[in-house]
Amino acid sequence: MNKIYAVKLPLLAAMVTVAACNTNTSPKNEGGDTTKVPAFDLSSIDSSYKPCDDFDEFVNGNWKKHNPVPATESRWGAFNVLDKENKEVRLKSIIAEITQQKNLKKGTEEQQIADYYTSYLDTATIEKRGITPLQPYLDKINAIKSLDDLAQVAGEMQKIGVSTFVGFGVDADAKNSKMNAVYQAQSGLSLGEKSYYERPDSNTAKVRTEFVQHVDKIFGMAGMQDANPGKTILDFETKLAKIQLTNVELRDPQKTYNKAAYGELKTLAPQFNWDAFASAQGLKTDTLILQNKPYLKNAGALLKSTPLETLKLYTRWQLITHFAGLLPKQYDAENFRFFATVMRGTKTQKTREERAIRSTDGQMGMPLGKLFAKKYFPESSKQKVSEMIENVRKVYGERIDKLTWMGDSTKVMARKKLASFTYKIGYPDKWKDYSSINIEPGTLIENVMAAALYAHQDALNKIGKPVDKSEWFMTPQTVNAYYNPLNNEVVFPAGILQPPFFNPDADDAINYGGIIAVIGHEFTHGFDDQGAQFDAEGNLKNWWTPEDNASFNKLAGRYIHYFSGLEAAPGFNINGPLTIGENIADLGGLTLAYYALKKSFEGKGEPQPIDGFTWQQRFFLGWAQVWHENITDASLRNQIQTDPHSPARFRINGPLPHLKEFADAWGCAPGSKMVLADTARVVIW
Repeated sequence: MNKIYAVKLPLLAAMVTVAACNTNTSPKNEGGDTTKVPAFDLSSIDSSYKPCDDFDEFVNGNWKKHNPVPATESRWGAFNVLDKENKEVRLKSIIAEITQQKNLKKGTEEQQIADYYTSYLDTATIEKRGITPLQPYLDKINAIKSLDDLAQVAGEMQKIGVSTFVGFGVDADAKNSKMNAVYQAQSGLSLGEKSYYERPDSNTAKVRTEFVQHVDKIFGMAGMQDANPGKTILDFETKLAKIQLTNVELRDPQKTYNKAAYGELKTLAPQFNWDAFASAQGLKTDTLILQNKPYLKNAGALLKSTPLETLKLYTRWQLITHFAGLLPKQYDAENFRFFATVMRGTKTQKTREERAIRSTDGQMGMPLGKLFAKKYFPESSKQKVSEMIENVRKVYGERIDKLTWMGDSTKVMARKKLASFTYKIGYPDKWKDYSSINIEPGTLIENVMAAALYAHQDALNKIGKPVDKSEWFMTPQTVNAYYNPLNNEVVFPAGILQPPFFNPDADDAINYGGIIAVIGHEFTHGFDDQGAQFDAEGNLKNWWTPEDNASFNKLAGRYIHYFSGLEAAPGFNINGPLTIGENIADLGGLTLAYYALKKSFEGKGEPQPIDGFTWQQRFFLGWAQVWHENITDASLRNQIQTDPHSPARFRINGPLPHLKEFADAWGCAPGSKMVLADTARVVIW
């Protein structure tokens, strides 16, 4: 199972990924697809566009014309296609084999997977039970008579993943990364990000209007007679959003690291019974790391000034909305209508079977991942990726040595950090024991709660203990990768190590533009605006001279300004400060991959053109192929407001004007749309 907390922690937010986030083709791969995947499909190209004017449309124009966003999706691109294949083909076959087995032993991973999957498909039982699985918690909420009672109940609900205005989580101490610590963070916004409560534009205002109607409908279905619940909850969450940090401010690891004695919570927000809240969760700690002290002070005052009935209404809402997709059809459909259709433009739900597979993956991801890796990821791929990683590491070191904006003493520390990078490939070397999770047929919500309680207890067991650096925070089947600054590690699940990202049948140029650029991207996260604040041991510690730090910030500032000037949707420019880490990583990843590819030709000579394209051109074709995507308007607006990744189109076109190598590869004339003057280019790593 994935690492699950009631709230996304600030340093988990800093665990940066490549994505907004085909089986290996070897016939020796048991159960694998032996069909060769083209290195690059020429039919994707739209030659009515010039590569120097709009590279995305040139490379992907025809692909986008013939691959509209399916009704069941909000976006459709390389990540989505591979994710669908991993889940709806490969995981489906694994689950099918398991569910055909008889008399599975209680507590085995096969029993848990089979019974969870069938409990999701058992719609007759789900309809019959209605909201009764939530009734014990609803009764506790209705019995609340004071803020102290509220704290107790909120704490109990945190254990099963239900949010309130604040949450606790466990992760490595950012300033002592070998030991685990307790973190506190803001939470509790149904719309996910404070800008949804503040932006005056008509599209965002419509989301708020629809949200009010959505809450009213859900409460009506539940037979609750509250007057205007939607407006009441929107008003409360708007006040909560006003005192929260923005998603840009949450990117600052120094600002969000405030170590304090546990008792300081009581000083900052005495209105809230922290002892009851923590005790209900089984949480005991003398110290913790506070995300934002002013927020706690202001939130305490907000709770005190808010009628208790409003807080109870809000708590009921958080419970119901958390589980709405698992309740009878009318709740599920309304939950989809608002959160998928209104907020992301998805028109149609996936089939119940497809959703059952994805839900099983969400709750039993690691047990499924063990089977996935065994069947679909050979050791030969692991070895090949290891070699590629070391190639990138070598080139990165050479690039550091040649930097003109960084002094010698900082270069020594940068080299030390680079040498200390560790990596994980494919799947964990050891697997956790999940046998204690009680999964039963016909009890879908209780099964989800059981998985959440396991994850919660797993987190509690880590408090004050050494960090297990072998732990994975993505399942093997995930189509993504990440850099964890606290471990100073890059992680590449088996799920992404397949075409078009890694294609054993492709020429090196295509693979370097794909998976090698992804590897370089994750390496660069160790030196982006966040990662550069962590040292070789994964500690939040300055290793820069003031002069070099100023030079780095000046370059990053120019890149922020550049992306902030790009309009991604009418009235919605890219949020340069929010996306700077990912944008730096893309620029660095491309640079490292290009020169790693060039270095690989030493002593062998450069390859001949393929399909009329030089290796330099094919390298950039590989990059654009990885990011081809169509996206709904609503999903695009949502991404701009909430996601630290730039939209896919701008991950293709955005960094390329800063690379002279791109202009040279395609013979771009000065003044072309994809070309910047030398003085305007940003070159960091």
